[in-house]
Amino acid sequence: MKLARGSTLVIASHNKGKVREIRELLAPFGLIIKGADDLGLPEPEETEPTFVGNALLKAHAAAEASGEVSLADDSGLAVVALDGAPGIYSARWAGEAKDFVFAMTRVERELKAKNTKDHSAKFVCVLALAKPDGETAVFEGEVEGTLTFPPRGTKGFGYDPIFIADGMTETFGEIDPAIKHGMSHRARAFKKLLDSGVLSS
Repeated sequence: MKLARGSTLVIASHNKGKVREIRELLAPFGLIIKGADDLGLPEPEETEPTFVGNALLKAHAAAEASGEVSLADDSGLAVVALDGAPGIYSARWAGEAKDFVFAMTRVERELKAKNTKDHSAKFVCVLALAKPDGETAVFEGEVEGTLTFPPRGTKGFGYDPIFIADGMTETFGEIDPAIKHGMSHRARAFKKLLDSGVLSS
């Protein structure tokens, strides 16, 4: 699978923060980026039990609906003391209103209920590329860290304000987006995508 400069790539997401971040990561490659919202694509129900399964499901759905190569990102927060939750349900913990303040409060509440001091967690990202003919490619990235409460910072999105990556003191909600783009779970998955030679520099 190859994507030349000037090619159209559909981002199979209705999450504006995620689409913005992916658009910024792909900026050097001269692609025409379109979000699922821009094209009025329906949001498929995530019925798979894994990040990989849901990323492929979303990428295939967008590729079939748009007739263009599509990129889906399935990502989430996995908290060790919560047996990996919220995991693939990370967005769903935020509810219909996509209220991540509510979701972060739930994480804190469930950790307190466990009566544990283990706040270790990781962000997981799976990127799936799909062509309308069914060809696919999958790339995975993770970043480990620790959760902190209350949330800090407004520069990120989702669970970023409670996550401090190993070796850092600021949350993903506090650090400069350019720094996050260089070391996040999504950045690590993108590095694998770039190393694969799919995109033309």
